[in-house]
Amino acid sequence: MSESVDSGASDANKPADQEGGPYRPEPGKPIIEMSKVGKTFFRGKEPVKVLDDLDLTIAEGAFEALMGPSGSGKSTLLNLIAGLDQPTSGLAKIAGNDLGRMSDGELAKFRARHIGFIFQAYNLIPVLTAIENVELPLLLTSLSGAERKKRAQTALRVVGLEDRSSHYPRQLSGGQEQRVAIARAIVNDPTIIVADEPTGDLDRKSADDILALLEKLNVEFKKTILMVTHDPQAAERARITRRLDKGRLAS
Repeated sequence: MSESVDSGASDANKPADQEGGPYRPEPGKPIIEMSKVGKTFFRGKEPVKVLDDLDLTIAEGAFEALMGPSGSGKSTLLNLIAGLDQPTSGLAKIAGNDLGRMSDGELAKFRARHIGFIFQAYNLIPVLTAIENVELPLLLTSLSGAERKKRAQTALRVVGLEDRSSHYPRQLSGGQEQRVAIARAIVNDPTIIVADEPTGDLDRKSADDILALLEKLNVEFKKTILMVTHDPQAAERARITRRLDKGRLAS
């Protein structure tokens, strides 16, 4: 990022991917590659297939929206891409990593290196200030307290909330809370941002502000973004809209 939340950290200080170095896909090359991915859960002893032989390829630097009815598998797909879950079958290769072959510890490292997750409900901790909420993902790193604070301040500046760093969530509007949540998602300078209904709890003005921020992260900072939404106006801000129904992408 030109105003990087890495605060100018050198490549030597950046975490390496499975191949031993920072992940640098060529512009336009696939960063998300999913082939015949299936995901089955069990309701008691009854299997429930949520994703069914799903194929998905997303290029580095894309901004895509994913729509579909409730229960179609959208959030499950996001969780697989984010390394929060693993496929039952098929190949899920994200940022050069085959997630189906990774241990829980390897998945945790993958998420810390590559994924920024934005939730509908913000998920901020009420007793922490904005900057303390943004710092949270950095507590598991070896960064000093001063460096963590510097990166958190940079992330808040990117989302336009540097002047609210000492405010608690209860002192912020819904749109401002979501901006803090986005700052927390980008503080580690992730490869991919996944957003699950990021405007679902916001009024139209606040929603448009958040969508403009996502566009900024995509265009100016070259972040790959996959956003689940039910809002057609939100989907229009993405470059590509895909539709998922009954565990399969519509043609």
